[in-house]
Order: sequence, then C-alpha cells, then structure tokens
Amino acid sequence: MRSSAGRSKAGKDDDSPRRSGAAASRRRAADSESDAPAAPKSAPKSRATARPRKTGARLAPLALLEAVDRGEFPSTLYLEGDSEPVKAALLAALRAAWAEACPASPLARVFRAAETSPEEITAVYQGASLFSPRDLVILLEIEDWGRSEKRVTALADVIERAASPSSLVLVESASETTRKALEPLRQAARTRVDATPPTAAELARWGERRFAREGFTAERGVMAALAESCEGDALAYFSELDKLCVWAARDQKLSLADARMLLRPSVGSELPDYLAAVASGDTRTATRRLGRLLAAGVGEGAILFSLSNMVGGALGGWSRNPDLSSVLRRRSHPVQLSKALDACYRAEAAWKGGRADVVAVLEQVTRAICGNAAAA
Repeated sequence: MRSSAGRSKAGKDDDSPRRSGAAASRRRAADSESDAPAAPKSAPKSRATARPRKTGARLAPLALLEAVDRGEFPSTLYLEGDSEPVKAALLAALRAAWAEACPASPLARVFRAAETSPEEITAVYQGASLFSPRDLVILLEIEDWGRSEKRVTALADVIERAASPSSLVLVESASETTRKALEPLRQAARTRVDATPPTAAELARWGERRFAREGFTAERGVMAALAESCEGDALAYFSELDKLCVWAARDQKLSLADARMLLRPSVGSELPDYLAAVASGDTRTATRRLGRLLAAGVGEGAILFSLSNMVGGALGGWSRNPDLSSVLRRRSHPVQLSKALDACYRAEAAWKGGRADVVAVLEQVTRAICGNAAAA
C-alpha cells in the first residue's frame, strides 16, 4: 500500500503521560512567574552628582608665614578677619617671600573686585607664559561680588578644580556680620586665614620676622617694648615698626636704648591714626587716640574738619583720605552717614559758639561716627 505524500499525522493527538506532564509543568511555571511581584528597578544614576566642597585648612597668620618660609605657598588663600593692619602686614610679607622664591615673576598682580571679573581672574590665575610661569594674584574687596551669586559660584568652581602653579589670594574686608553669600569661596579655598587682633606676644613675633627679613638684628626686649608702648594697637605697632627699620638700616642693628629713645611716649597720637580708628568703628581706640591728639596739641578745628571731610567723602564727595572714606562707606548705610555728617556740623557749631566743652563735643561726635551713639 502506498504511503501518502503529506506529513504523517501520527502522534498528533498523542496524550501520553510524559508529554502531558511536561506541558503542565510549563504552564505552572508561567503562572508562577506572572503572579510573582516585580523586582524593584534601580534608580537611574545622575549624570552629574554635585560633590560637597571640602573645607580648606585654617591657619593663623604667623603659621601661614612659617609655611611660606618653607616654600609652601597656598594655591588658593582666603584672607578674612577684623584686623586690617594684620592683613596688610601679611600681604606685604607674602609678596616679599614670593619675590625671593619666584624671581621670574617677582611682582604680585593686584586687582580689586569692583574693577575686574571672574573671567579675567580665572585667565590670570590659570594662564602661564614663557615670561611668567607662575604668578601671585591678589584680589582685594571680594565682598563686592557678594551681590552676584553667579560670580561667586563661578569663581568657587574654578578655584576648587583648577590645578595651577600660581597662587590666588582672595581678601575680604572687615565686617561686623558674616557675609554668607561668600561662603562658597571660603569653602573652595585650600587655605583660610582669619586675621584677628593680635596679642602683645604675636606683635613681638611680627617685629622679629620683619627684622629678620630685612637682615637686621635687635637687642632682646626691643619688640616687647614696642608692643607695650603701642598698648596692643596693631596699626600703631606696624607704623612704629617701619620707623625702627629705617633707624636700624644705618648699623643693621637696634639696641634697646635706641628703641626706647625713638618710641614716643604716646604712640598713635597722629591724626591719620585717629581717623583710621573712627573709620573702622573702633570706639575704644578712637577715643584713646583722640585724647592723645589733644595732648599732642592738635587743634580742635583740624580734628573736626578731618572728620567731616572723611564722612563727606564716604557720601561721594571729595576726601583727603579716600581709603578711610571707603572703609567708612562699606560699613555704614547712607542714612547713617547723613546723620554722622549732621553730627559733625552740630559739633562744630557748638564748639564755635562756646556752648559746650570741646573735649566732650569731640568725644560725642567720635562715638556718633563710630556708630555707638544714638544721637549727636
């Protein structure tokens, strides 16, 4: 018998126990997979995860200079604090050390925040040339960028990630309150220095460092005598230290007897010293220096004119001491400056009219400008 040409249908309806059992197993496995809870999906990874900024090392001013003496210049330094004289002395010492360590580019490049931009600072800090492989870049009054979060963040990102052979110093002016808008820059800087008012022992160490840098020798007790005569006033100390250096340059040394002869009985009895204390709002120091001025024979009219001229300059007028007017303007509201100028005019009228004691009038207007008097 011929077989059919089509495919054999044998076994099509085969219900053998082996095949039926395998099919049932497959059906049960499929049912169990459909009833099982879905595995949790992993959260997608963010492409750019923000890294928390690490706080830089915090050093005292003298500790920083000790590191600089070893050739360890900070790549980024944030300088803050209440003592402007210490900041000035620190920057001067830093610039002198840089000139010795980097003869190819001995001069620091100094900028003011109000006169430049983050792009320019970034270009100078990261740039290099055959004539200047590395630079000391100093940016003063960084608080002027505090009103722009974009500028602060942009510069903070640059100094946090940049690997530059140069050294960038950001200087924040003294303030009665903490400027929170500048916190990203503080956190991004590799080194932070808080310039607080120094003690008498620290002032003596500053003097010893200055004499060592100039190549002079001082007899034991000279720096302590200088600190004692200045009554802990940093501004007066550094001013008198400059004068002692000029004297010591003749013989490359300074004896204790010469120092006592050169130091005035009342250090700081000069008009600029008094105005600097008033501009910074230091009522105690300003009042003490006022007494020294009067004892030294400075005229009441000269004092009142200098005060009104400084306040007027802070309001935008001409000033004989523009730097001090700028300091006063940064820490005072225009309304407060107007009241201070009015206090100067009232004090002058009371003094010329003989209606009040001149010392009391000057003390009152001093407190008014410093901000510690409710009314003149």
